[in-house]
Amino acid sequence: MESLYSSLRELSIFIFPLILGITLHEVGHGYVAYLLGDPTAKNAGRLTLNPLKHLDPIGLLVLIVTRTIGWAKPVPINPNYFKNLKQGLLLVSIAGPLVNFFLALVFWLIFKLSIFFNPFGISFGQVYIVYPVYQISAAGVIVNIILGVFNLIPIPPLDGSKVVAYFLPSSWLPKYLGLEKYGFFIILLFVFTGLLNGFLENTLNIIYKYILS
Repeated sequence: MESLYSSLRELSIFIFPLILGITLHEVGHGYVAYLLGDPTAKNAGRLTLNPLKHLDPIGLLVLIVTRTIGWAKPVPINPNYFKNLKQGLLLVSIAGPLVNFFLALVFWLIFKLSIFFNPFGISFGQVYIVYPVYQISAAGVIVNIILGVFNLIPIPPLDGSKVVAYFLPSSWLPKYLGLEKYGFFIILLFVFTGLLNGFLENTLNIIYKYILS
C-alpha cells in the first residue's frame, strides 16, 4: 500500500510537466514545419495546445509504467513543401528537443525562485503553495531534459536521426532513414541490454549534480 501511495504521489508530481513537455514538443515540430511552408500539421489540427491531440494513450501508459520509453502521436510532416529538404528536416527535427530544453530552463527558473522562499523552512500556511511548486518545477526540469536528450539519440525515427541525416551524403540517406521501420526494435534492444537505462541514469545524475543542486 505504501509503495502504491508513493507511486501515485510521484505520478501526481510528474504528470503535468510530462504532458506539457510532450504536447509542446510535438507542437514545436508542426509549427516549424508550418513556418517552412508545410501546412500538413496545421490542416490536421496539430498546432494546438490541446494535449489530447498529441498524446497516444498507450504510449503515455507505457512511459508511466516503464519510466524509460513511450511515444506520442507523430506530427504529420510533408517534406515536399520544404525548399531545402535536408535543412527543412533538420530544423523541424531539432524544434521538438529545443522546445523541451527551453521548458527545462523555465522550470529551472521557477525551481530557483521556489528555493528563494526556502521550502524547507516556510510556515505551515505557505507549504501548500511553495513546496508543490518546488517539486513540480524540479520534475519539469528532469522530464524536459530527458525528453530532449532522448529524442536526440540518432536512431530513426527519433529526432536525432534527422540531425545526423543532415550531415550525411545524400546517397546514404535512403539506407540510414530506412532503419526507421526497425527503430522501435532497436530501442527495445537498448532497453533490454541496459544501455538505455544506463544512459538515462547518467543523464539524471548530471541533472541532480549540476542543475538541481
